[in-house]
Amino acid sequence: MERNGDFSGVDNKSLPDVQINGENPVLTSNLFLDHVGEVVLTINSDGLSWNLVESICKEQDESPCLGIKLASKSETAIKFSDVYAVEFIDWGLVHESILGNARGCLLGHASEMYRFTVHGVHRSKNQPSLWAPCVYTFGHKDMDTCQLCFNRITASVNMVTGRPKSLLVFVHPKSGKGNGCRTWEAVAPIFSRAKIKTKVMVTQRAGQAFDVMSSITNGDLNVYDGVIAVGGDGLFNEILNGLLSSKLKASYPPTPTDFLHSGANLDDSRSPKFRTEEGCCNTDQGPSFSLPNEWFRFGVIPAGSTDAVVICTTGTRDPVTSALHIVLGKRVCLDIAQVVRWKTTSTSKEEPCIRYAATFSGYGFYGDVIRESEKYRWMGPKRYDYAGTMVFLRHRSYEAEIAYLEVKSEESSSASEEVLRGSRKRALWGLPKKPERKPCCVNCNVCTSTSHPMPAHNAEGSRWLKSKGRFLSIGAAVISCRNERAPDGLVADAHLSDGFLHLILVKDCPHALYLWHLTQLAKKGGNPLNFAFVEHHKTTAFTFTSSGEESVWNVDGELFQAHKLSAQVFRGLVSLFATGPEV
Repeated sequence: MERNGDFSGVDNKSLPDVQINGENPVLTSNLFLDHVGEVVLTINSDGLSWNLVESICKEQDESPCLGIKLASKSETAIKFSDVYAVEFIDWGLVHESILGNARGCLLGHASEMYRFTVHGVHRSKNQPSLWAPCVYTFGHKDMDTCQLCFNRITASVNMVTGRPKSLLVFVHPKSGKGNGCRTWEAVAPIFSRAKIKTKVMVTQRAGQAFDVMSSITNGDLNVYDGVIAVGGDGLFNEILNGLLSSKLKASYPPTPTDFLHSGANLDDSRSPKFRTEEGCCNTDQGPSFSLPNEWFRFGVIPAGSTDAVVICTTGTRDPVTSALHIVLGKRVCLDIAQVVRWKTTSTSKEEPCIRYAATFSGYGFYGDVIRESEKYRWMGPKRYDYAGTMVFLRHRSYEAEIAYLEVKSEESSSASEEVLRGSRKRALWGLPKKPERKPCCVNCNVCTSTSHPMPAHNAEGSRWLKSKGRFLSIGAAVISCRNERAPDGLVADAHLSDGFLHLILVKDCPHALYLWHLTQLAKKGGNPLNFAFVEHHKTTAFTFTSSGEESVWNVDGELFQAHKLSAQVFRGLVSLFATGPEV
């Protein structure tokens, strides 16, 4: 292989051709693309593209080796919005592609020249939500030509807005199968290459991330463009609750007039000194930090057991994809539910305690599974399957009362009427025709619409509807909660930022029918909500009162004991480094 020669037909002293088109000059130059060959590189206002020089020799030459075409004539391109780093790597080898013809002849060639590398994102055609890093190395014998192209691309990439410069990273070393540290080590070079400063904290105990985020001052928080969780949904929830417990100023959820009997002072909820389960509060009087925040974002690099937040916001459970969403500065808004416990047991005093949920809050079956799984932590992620089987076999139901705000909108009214009509027609065991689903996706029309549902705290005059009886499970989904066990999630058409909670009430029913309901959840394209014993209501707020002595809730995978609670949803309260799933 020749290492000091030139590629055929190269003018090493050729200079780029700059064409002025309005305010955006177009830069065109012949360069060499590593492992491809000589290309005509064009740099415009949107990105860079290249066309392969057609042939080494004349097209009509039929000699066994010399008439080989380097590649097809098709154009290849990458947008600046998909480029996260550009590096000038000085003098070194650039390889020509190695190709074969019909007679099996191979032609390989390499030459030393000045080089620069463009790092970007490639999207899989078969799995569009799966992103992978791509690298393009261009070279030229003339340093000035190479430097000019490098400078132009670098300047254009730096003009892309929304990219983070500094991030606070929490790594859960024991998350999921204990891969937290290895996961971060695998994606850390992407952040280094993108020149993003990262302050990394490997958590040593449960609640450490909450303590850091709840006590961080506004001044320290404003240094960062976001906070990243390398772990599962539990670590993300811990970080979220730490920040919101000290920074969010909001009213308690609305309740029916007969819900609270002790006359708790709801006006106190407007104070920033919220009491959380951990009892932390922050009265920082430094620089302001508002919520929702236009710039500050959360990020999740999956290393957990279910990773529902990542699957719902990126469409895949891939650490590299999540890292690329972060370095490219993608942004999607996410609804957050505020869950307030008023009484721990039936005999305890009414005293508010706040938790925040980004995915799901559940009672009955869902709370029992979390409580049961705590006994088997040594099993790792498999403990959820084992605990779920044990709880299912017990088939316990609970007496409770649910009240929820009626949503007055054309869409919800028609949907409710359709559900009522379907309930009358179907038998207990019957599955009617599947309703049309509109899942959340990139540039979702539902999430980006300007027609907001009435916020729960401004819903004066709205009607409270009630459901009382024995329930196998009660769930409130903020998002679809897609995961490997439930490929469509609990509610397939739940959205990331539409301002609604999806209240799912599963009434007591025969064991076999509840199993059918659960198998529909675990089935791609299943229909778990279309049973007569299942109620599904879109709402902005609800209350819960247990008829037993005590009850256990599952709030984003964490135990939350609550005999009486209320909840509301805040539309688009936080932002994530994500785009939403590709459809």
